[in-house]
Amino acid sequence: MPSKFIDDDFLLHSRSAQQLYHDFAASMPIIDYHCHLPPHDIAHNTQYKNLTHIWLNGDHYKWRAMRTNGVNEKYITGDASDYEKFEHWAATVPYTMRNPLYHWSHLELRRYFGVEELLNENTAKKIYDTCTASLQTEAFRVQPLLEKMNVEVICTTDDPIDTLKDHQALAEQELPYLVLPAFRPDKAIFIDAPNFNAYLQALGQAADIEIQSLGDLLAALETRADFFHQMGCRLSDHGLEQMYAADFTEEEVDKILKKRLAGKTIFAGEALIYKSALLHYLGKLYHSKGWTQQFHLGAMRNNNSRMMRQLGPDTGFDSIGDYSQASALAKFLDRLDNEDQLAKTILYNLHPGNNEVMATMIGNFNDGSIAGKLQFGSGWWFLDQLDGMEKQMNTLSNMGLISRFVGMLTDSRSFLSYPRHEYFRRLLCNMFGDDVEKGLLPNDIPWIGKIIQDICYHNAKSYFNFCKP
Repeated sequence: MPSKFIDDDFLLHSRSAQQLYHDFAASMPIIDYHCHLPPHDIAHNTQYKNLTHIWLNGDHYKWRAMRTNGVNEKYITGDASDYEKFEHWAATVPYTMRNPLYHWSHLELRRYFGVEELLNENTAKKIYDTCTASLQTEAFRVQPLLEKMNVEVICTTDDPIDTLKDHQALAEQELPYLVLPAFRPDKAIFIDAPNFNAYLQALGQAADIEIQSLGDLLAALETRADFFHQMGCRLSDHGLEQMYAADFTEEEVDKILKKRLAGKTIFAGEALIYKSALLHYLGKLYHSKGWTQQFHLGAMRNNNSRMMRQLGPDTGFDSIGDYSQASALAKFLDRLDNEDQLAKTILYNLHPGNNEVMATMIGNFNDGSIAGKLQFGSGWWFLDQLDGMEKQMNTLSNMGLISRFVGMLTDSRSFLSYPRHEYFRRLLCNMFGDDVEKGLLPNDIPWIGKIIQDICYHNAKSYFNFCKP
């Protein structure tokens, strides 16, 4: 007899898996150590106008699915009404079966709004009206929504030039969770970007330093990192196609930077040298502060130039890139380790063919100073679905210690995305439970339950050492 869709034992295919999830995983708080939630909406306890505003606006996962389903851009990012956009999304949902969006969408409707009906064009109006009415109540403002999901820590993603005024406002509020910034200085690294000089000018203004040399730039970045640290920041993050690790000297990097600041053309080899140097200097800065550095590697961004001109970045036109990763990554990590300045590091890959590369790479530089100093990060972006997460965890299990894994994160822009942690936890428990049922692991539920709770919560809590600013 078929199982009921998204019942209490959803994704839990054995008695052991069910026990591990319900008795150990389900109640663990959430530490969302990497996301793109807007801190402004948390600080101001935003009340969203309707279900479209909170659920569809900015969600390029859903936008890609709608385009694939033949929906005109007018009903995705265009000037159609909010309900027309939702109606077209609802009509798309039945066609997303076996895409993670089908599970995520129905989990989100159930966990936040208590809606158990399947979303389709026939139920669209009722679900839209029901959820929109709920959003007009105090319980569905942003802050109580986060509390409802048992969130303990949220780390947003912030540019060094950000004033962090919303984080300052949050630090003054008595909330049951921490909202902390994370340092994302990629715009200072991409010297070949058209707006690089304008960005360095803004960075200099934020740091009260006129940037005319490499020394000035490093001083400005350190000044902003100091400020971020005071505001509770304990992580950095980089989104790169691949690691940069060319040989360099300070003199040639300074010369390249001054050439770019003078408005002259930078050649590819010069850009590589500069990027390699900046990443190395930043890595040492992170180590000095006791931060964790994160590297998201392998995205091929903004592939559709026509839509880039029309809509801008982060609108659903990125894909997996087939970049070489191992050699430069090893050199980058080894250079820092050789100077005894390698910070705690999390590596995320977007190409599933690099799973084993990442899982074995971290073992080269785990030095016994702390458990899991280097981490193979959770399935990311196109890989944060059942198959991708399972492959990541199996690879980590085979080549490292999944017991020391710091677990899941949302990487999301949506305040309705926290059931992704439930999704991850159910899958994790099912994997361990399946091994128990097959006799691959002993039937020691208390010990395995401890490992499950560590992966869901305790490992991250001890690894990051978060504190209120």
